[in-house]
Amino acid sequence: MLYISTRGQTRPHTFTEAVEAGLAPDGGLFLPENLPNLAAALPGWAGLSYSELAAEFFQHFAPEIPAEEWRQLTAEAYTRFDDPQIAPLRTLDERTRVLELWHGPTLAFKDFALQLLGLLYKRQVRLTGKKLAVLGATSGDTGSAAIHGCMGQDGIRIFILYPDGRVAPLQERQMACTGADNVFAIPVPGTFDDAQRVVKDCFGDAGFVAQVNLSAVNSINIARVLAQCVYYLWAWLRLPESERATAEFVVPTGNFGNVLAGWLAARMGMTCGGFRVATNRNDILWRFFETGEYRQGEVHPSHAPSMDIQAASNFERYLYYLLEGDQERVRSLMLRLREGHHLTLPRPPAGLRASRMDDTAIVKTIARVWNQYGYVVDPHTACAFIDLAPDRVSVILSTASPAKFPEVVAEATGSEPRHPTLEALKSRPLQRHPLDATAAAVKSFIVSQL
Repeated sequence: MLYISTRGQTRPHTFTEAVEAGLAPDGGLFLPENLPNLAAALPGWAGLSYSELAAEFFQHFAPEIPAEEWRQLTAEAYTRFDDPQIAPLRTLDERTRVLELWHGPTLAFKDFALQLLGLLYKRQVRLTGKKLAVLGATSGDTGSAAIHGCMGQDGIRIFILYPDGRVAPLQERQMACTGADNVFAIPVPGTFDDAQRVVKDCFGDAGFVAQVNLSAVNSINIARVLAQCVYYLWAWLRLPESERATAEFVVPTGNFGNVLAGWLAARMGMTCGGFRVATNRNDILWRFFETGEYRQGEVHPSHAPSMDIQAASNFERYLYYLLEGDQERVRSLMLRLREGHHLTLPRPPAGLRASRMDDTAIVKTIARVWNQYGYVVDPHTACAFIDLAPDRVSVILSTASPAKFPEVVAEATGSEPRHPTLEALKSRPLQRHPLDATAAAVKSFIVSQL
């Protein structure tokens, strides 16, 4: 299995090389050269534990890592989850299931990929003897999950950019209150899109990448998307066989990585009823699925800050498939987008749709779900509780613990959710490293810390 760039100007990489590089040298994103067909294997995986399922899945994507080592890696990756099922599938009523993806150490779905990615980085440092500088941008949950996957590990320093004042207070504390000396939480002015642009500019400097051995921790890293495929397979295998072919997965997403993982799983043989992209007021993805036009606009702060994005990084991977692997056209369109143009694209294939929800509706929805089911959801998950299909099962991906957003949840339910790990953060000092939102400032800071 080799990995190619969406833009077609990078040599094929092995899994290990693609993970270490993160972003392809030509600015594109890595994808498997060919997706395996897992349809025949899936029935035999139904009785596996979550970590065993992840090990079986990854053996199809990284043959250079022995099967027994994969079993060790995945077993260790999921030891810090507080539910024995790792990703429990809850039933709210006969047509509504909720896949809880927030039982990891930072209480958000990003832990599924980043606990494993941290171990892959650790493995790489051990095998090569080269230290790694890990760089990422976050709109909230990625940063804390990445940090908790890498903190305290010898040979790894992690630098996370985030928009100053535009992440939830507890999300910032999860990044800036670890006390680990290899962690650097970096607030920058602007939006997540500004922070992500700086990250991509840093990776565009090949000399700098080689100088500090830079690796990307965002969902631009293919290991993250692949790790997220696993929880779709896990949920699908827990549905009654009579529901699997028609069940629709409803996915809160801003950067498109979460829903892309499920869509890829479907292309590998997980036959289902499709996917709905659930967005907040920053609805570029909803507008694309409604009109075929991909037009970036202004980012507006919302109750669901992890989705406050207008430049969805993983959309490029989807674009590669939408254009049937035409790498030259992908490269041309991404250049146009960077220059500020909008894109008019082929209509999405059947099985993909979208919805949107503004802040007022988020609060009302949290209240409605609480009153109807006695179940509390966070603001991002709330965005999924709209336009549910009346004739099939909906599997809603619950992306974060409601305890991470106590003010909004308290407004909706009258009670503030709490979690002991978050409560402990409130008394710790913040360790922030504010920088300008420029590649020059970030590169200089990274060099100074190595």
